[in-house]
Amino acid sequence: MSSSPPSRGRPRDPRSHEAIIGATTELVVEVGYAATSIGAVAARAGVGKDTIYRRWSGKPELVFEAAFTTTDDAPLPDTGTLAGDLTVLLQGLVDEFRAPAAAAALPGLLADFAADPELKARIRGDFLAPSKQRLLSVFERAVLRGEIAAETPVDLILDTLAGAVFFHVGLVGEHPDQHLAALLAAVVAKGIEVR
Repeated sequence: MSSSPPSRGRPRDPRSHEAIIGATTELVVEVGYAATSIGAVAARAGVGKDTIYRRWSGKPELVFEAAFTTTDDAPLPDTGTLAGDLTVLLQGLVDEFRAPAAAAALPGLLADFAADPELKARIRGDFLAPSKQRLLSVFERAVLRGEIAAETPVDLILDTLAGAVFFHVGLVGEHPDQHLAALLAAVVAKGIEVR
């Protein structure tokens, strides 16, 4: 039996975390990505800059977490069908991309990602990989129900779904109707169903 080592320093205060994320979201909407700074976030959140830098290595990671991880803590849906589960997940993603903070942050974040391969790798490893891992149970249930084959390329399916939402809502700037999530979910579920 192993025990984890005791943590050093003061434990993180969840209220500070929420204040920092909230301040970041507000500032990105109010002044845009480029004008948002760690100093301004710290001042608005009522924390020191060191508190922010202990949790995030810089503005891109902080803004990404504030704008694009709002659905990561939502309970995983279990509607009884893959199409139903995917509809719920995709609606959350559509809503996230339509949010004012995401719309304001996306161009600047894309430029930063393109200019810094290490940043892109950190975002992929710290945020995207855990999110994908979390969604695997939706597909595992679909396999158990006989809806899809065990060898279905889940990573590719998730990339396809996220890419469609990103392109349609984030890049092209469409204002999707209420049926976009259900339509995407139906197309993908039908395409990978066991025949």
